[in-house]
Amino acid sequence: MKVMRVLVRPRSAAEAKRHPRAGQRGPQTTVLAQGFKPTPQHDLRFRGGRTIPHLAYMNVFVGGAASWQQSDIDNVNRALAAAMSNAKLNNVIVQYFTEPITTSFLGSRVLAGTKPKKVTETSAKTLITNLFNSGQLKGNVLASTVVNLMLPSGTILTDGTGPGKEQDDPDDRPGPPAAGSPDAEEATSLEGLGGYHGSVDVNGQRIYYAVGVYSERLADGRENGIPVFDQSWKNIVATFYHELNEARTDPDVDDAIRTGKVQNIIGWNSDEGEECGDYPVFEAGDAGNLGLVFKEVAVEGGTAPVQFQYSNAVHGPEGPIASPHTSAAHQLT
Repeated sequence: MKVMRVLVRPRSAAEAKRHPRAGQRGPQTTVLAQGFKPTPQHDLRFRGGRTIPHLAYMNVFVGGAASWQQSDIDNVNRALAAAMSNAKLNNVIVQYFTEPITTSFLGSRVLAGTKPKKVTETSAKTLITNLFNSGQLKGNVLASTVVNLMLPSGTILTDGTGPGKEQDDPDDRPGPPAAGSPDAEEATSLEGLGGYHGSVDVNGQRIYYAVGVYSERLADGRENGIPVFDQSWKNIVATFYHELNEARTDPDVDDAIRTGKVQNIIGWNSDEGEECGDYPVFEAGDAGNLGLVFKEVAVEGGTAPVQFQYSNAVHGPEGPIASPHTSAAHQLT
């Protein structure tokens, strides 16, 4: 089974590279969060791996203070914390656990330095390693903590393994990459990649992380990431809401990708390799309206932009509900 760990825009070049069944999905006539037809064939199954019922996370704003507006930082911190602790949203996610779930926001920091032009998987993991080695993660229970790397406006995100320095990677050249080259195989935020999650092992410690792009329309008209909402900070919140819920239900996905094994490594995913946030995006994209699952919902203190997650109980995307489902599926399959 090929597994997913990325948020990608439907019917994009990034989806073609990263969806396990790219090109095999026919046109959909469905519309369930409001109007989607149930799709039990995409239900999630528990594979026996770790999950994180009591999640903690911190926000790390990359690129230095000059790369961020304080209002964006404040809005992201407030709205993401409110969404992750919202009882009605958690009533959907708790069906994948055998106990109540909690989320703790550990605060945020702006990472000193200059704005990177490109961030790759390698450079994201280097940032996490540097945070650990400099003691900035000290005192946290790393087994249940996700470090969110939030990229500033204009930074390109890829899931490739180039160095991702402030200048272009040494192998970057003008024009399209050669077929079959590493550059051609990586998915980028200019092709619809919004973010992904994974893990880094440093000195015997596993550190979980998520990285996401500042989704926006660039000055040259291209889309960077998945700019669904009218303000980029809202796109950031929705991206990391997606990534944090996937990280808590499937934290060790990198091991599955590395080893090619699923059983007792993956937490929850579908038979097509999708995590809890994936199929709702593809389904909404096929219906021609990402706004069916990217919505602002009521939370304590106002509203928060989120992406509806997949619910086995209704066999499709589900928004906030007043009570948890009584028939949660916990059996190992």
